[in-house]
Amino acid sequence: MTRWRDRAPAVFFVASAVLLACGAVAAAVGADGVSRVLWVSATLLGLALSVLWTARSVLERRAGVDVIAVLALAGALWVDEAFAGSMITVMLASGRLLEARAAARADRELRLLVERTPRTARRRAGNQVRGIPVEDVSPGDVLVVGTGEVVPVDGRLLATGTFDESALTGEPMPVERPNGDDVRSGAVNAGPPVDVVATSTASESTYANVVRLVQQAQATSAPFVRTADRFAVLFVPLTLLLAGFAWAVAGSPVRAVAVLVVATPCPLLLAAPVAIMSGLSRTSRIGVVVKGGAALEALAAGEVVLFDKTGTLTRGRPELASVVTAPDAPPALDVLRLAASLDQVSPHPLAGALVGAARGRGLDLALPADVHEVHGHGLEGRVGDAVVRLGKAAWIVGDDDPSWLRQVRRRAALDGCLTVFVAVDGRPAGAFLLEDPLRPDAPRMLAALREVGIRRTVLLTGDRADIAETVGRIVGVDAVLADRDPADKLAAVRDESAAARTIMVGDGVNDAPALAAAGVGVALAARGATASSEAADVVLTVDRVDAIADAILIARRSRRIALEAVLVGMGLSLVAMVAAAAGLLPPAAGAVLQEGIDVLAIGIALRALLPTRLHSVPMSADDIATARRLREGHEVAIAAVEQIRTVADALRTRDCRLDPVHELLDRLERELVPHERADEEELMPLVARALGGPATATMRRTHAEIEHQVSRLRRLLTGIAPAHVAPEDVTELRRLLYGLYAVCRLHNSQEEEGAFALVPPTPATARRGGTVRG
Repeated sequence: MTRWRDRAPAVFFVASAVLLACGAVAAAVGADGVSRVLWVSATLLGLALSVLWTARSVLERRAGVDVIAVLALAGALWVDEAFAGSMITVMLASGRLLEARAAARADRELRLLVERTPRTARRRAGNQVRGIPVEDVSPGDVLVVGTGEVVPVDGRLLATGTFDESALTGEPMPVERPNGDDVRSGAVNAGPPVDVVATSTASESTYANVVRLVQQAQATSAPFVRTADRFAVLFVPLTLLLAGFAWAVAGSPVRAVAVLVVATPCPLLLAAPVAIMSGLSRTSRIGVVVKGGAALEALAAGEVVLFDKTGTLTRGRPELASVVTAPDAPPALDVLRLAASLDQVSPHPLAGALVGAARGRGLDLALPADVHEVHGHGLEGRVGDAVVRLGKAAWIVGDDDPSWLRQVRRRAALDGCLTVFVAVDGRPAGAFLLEDPLRPDAPRMLAALREVGIRRTVLLTGDRADIAETVGRIVGVDAVLADRDPADKLAAVRDESAAARTIMVGDGVNDAPALAAAGVGVALAARGATASSEAADVVLTVDRVDAIADAILIARRSRRIALEAVLVGMGLSLVAMVAAAAGLLPPAAGAVLQEGIDVLAIGIALRALLPTRLHSVPMSADDIATARRLREGHEVAIAAVEQIRTVADALRTRDCRLDPVHELLDRLERELVPHERADEEELMPLVARALGGPATATMRRTHAEIEHQVSRLRRLLTGIAPAHVAPEDVTELRRLLYGLYAVCRLHNSQEEEGAFALVPPTPATARRGGTVRG
């Protein structure tokens, strides 16, 4: 039954077209009787189906305009205009076929998604691997994902792997993810088999969430489409009045039939839905799932955008900022290696930060043994011969309050960092400071929103006011509302909604009420399913917030094209109706003309499918490869920059040793300066091609400034005698180093936002390292 229902529009169109064409051939050879029978048959076919559709609309209490088609077909038979009736039938059949094709396209995408949904998983227990239903997977299970298999649940890699993530992101190229990186369900293993530690259940995983979102996206129609339907219903009495007037004036039903023939409002019934569905298709291609036409319409109408901070304007995934070691502890790199080795099998969100940082520094990690979680405290296990603990300060340090612990807490409070403490063989070894860095594409996204017509942006967060103000200044929002709990966020959204149409963007459970209350809720779900995804109207499945601006651009273009199609189509139909009422357009010619009007209106609507320039900057494959290569040097340069602060902090006015400063200078001249020159020669032309020459002006200036300051450091050190370092020499060195550090940090942010944010991120390039301090 389902297969027949899917094929029925095509069968109807082919049958009606064949009857019309065969009738035309018969008329051309003089077989008028045969042509009349064929055309009458086509008319009767259209009349029977139109009656069926009208009856179904009445039973379902839906407004419909099929009654105009019924009257037009019956009238054509009555006045013996069989050709006109057959043309009306073909017109109806073509409209139904176009509508079915548009719906089938979305259904096909959903069907492909559902067919790829994993049903089973292979769980490793020691040396044995056993297949289990995917519903039985629990966080912490070690799963084996073979070559060509779909990752069944969200997890963390225990070895480097290569994955095809096109079903989630639309990115066709496989992505290489290192040991310890997160991998999402729905990705296909494009490399050798890998082990994955499950971090979620099947129902909470990314892929299951995407399927649910696409199903929801097909459940609603756009307000514009519903408005079009209501306007089409108002069109019925207007048509009947005009047809009755024509009949009364002419004294013949022929003019009335002609009015009915050209009155079918296909531009309203078909063109508007085609344009809206085309917009939905376009947004899905850039990794934005819009839950139906209603959400697309509301997205196009947005005027004020409110943002959560964590996970929205920031990465939402903590990264290692620094390591502070306790007195008499092992070296900082050894502490990091031990902690990351233990965290390899932990599903905790912070575990990936330590594992990724260790891998980024080239540390060899060992698989831990005897791992167990101490509820409320942390994780404990054996790495090699050492017993390692990770968790809260009270569990690691106890009731003591040593100076290094106070230093950690002070730095964490100033920088807004999270802390994870570590002990080795029962003795405190240090602490890890984890920060949530700003998304490099966030400032460009704010600028793009203003370009598409958003007139106000607001940062709405539960974080501290000082941290929120800093983020707000960097990304460029118009207002910052900090220290807001979910109820406060809900109230803020309602206040903004009272004055303008709102769009709320968030990614956490605490954002769900605000997302539901806004005119449009936009959720970031690139790293898994959350309550925010369920409450939102629009969901980003790519880990780039600048896709929001492109989605708004597509939504506004689709709405504009839908309006153009309706105005052109209905305007021409009204002109044709008046001409038919005046006797200038007989039924047969009116049927041909109306078919042309319908095709024109639908053709205008299909423009919404055509590619258009978005805010995402197109780059050639060579430019992308060059940028990714330079990004590797950028990571090396960042490590050198972080050493500047470490060396400056260690300078003392008494008994000052200059060896660390000389080693730093050698490294800057060996790594940082060549990197900046390579950027000047290769990266700046790339950015200029993508964004235009003016976009590189500030970056070029800071390149010169960095090289100038390194040169000044060389001259300063040359003039200081190592055996007689005066206090004023130390002061000057410290001043120069801190200044160089600030310029380099600013420049790194410029390159992140102005250059590397243009390139789709890969795990190897998106991860930033932090300072390792002893």
